[in-house]
Amino acid sequence: MHLRTYATGVAMLLLTAGGAQGQNPVVVIPGPEVKLPASPRGTAEVQVGGTWTKTQDGGQRYEGGKWVIIDYGRPILRGRQNVFGSGADYGTVVSDEAMWRAGANATTRLTTQAALEMGGKVIPPGVYNVLVELKEGAWTLVLSNQPIQAKYDPNDKVNLYGAYNYNPKFDVVRVPMTLMGSTVSVEQFTIGFVNVAEGRGSIAMWWDKAFAVADFMIR
Repeated sequence: MHLRTYATGVAMLLLTAGGAQGQNPVVVIPGPEVKLPASPRGTAEVQVGGTWTKTQDGGQRYEGGKWVIIDYGRPILRGRQNVFGSGADYGTVVSDEAMWRAGANATTRLTTQAALEMGGKVIPPGVYNVLVELKEGAWTLVLSNQPIQAKYDPNDKVNLYGAYNYNPKFDVVRVPMTLMGSTVSVEQFTIGFVNVAEGRGSIAMWWDKAFAVADFMIR
């Protein structure tokens, strides 16, 4: 059964159970037939550049905002420790390429409706590949416009899939990331937006005990 269909059915069951009995909904635990990929897809979203206005009913509405969205695969540690490694082996667990796909499986993609400034360069609205050059103590965020494969083809040696076939000639911008350690281990790789304020924000990546951010401005 498709996961979305199953989840919808569970939600309807919860509502029906609660309404029929006049009690709190019954918790339904998904059965073994629910299958997720090893690295489920995820998205991170932020809306920027808009303004809050008052509505006639006394509420507030956010108007004129533009979306920035990152779509990516979310690998899970599943008992692995120090996943990024150290020394000469740093990064080799998560990537056997020169670059990391900043996630898993298909190429991580950033879609922006707003012009962004990163690393001193203005990036027009559009869709970009997201990769990370991993060096111990020094991550570099890379946005690329290299054509991608919709589905992995090992015979295709030109177009990008994940980080396979990465070609630096398509780099749009390279931005040093601020890399910080964490006292807790994050189980599933996560991308999010942090320190978002008027005209600016940061892309953040968490996994295991690594936490890295890259700043951007809204133009």
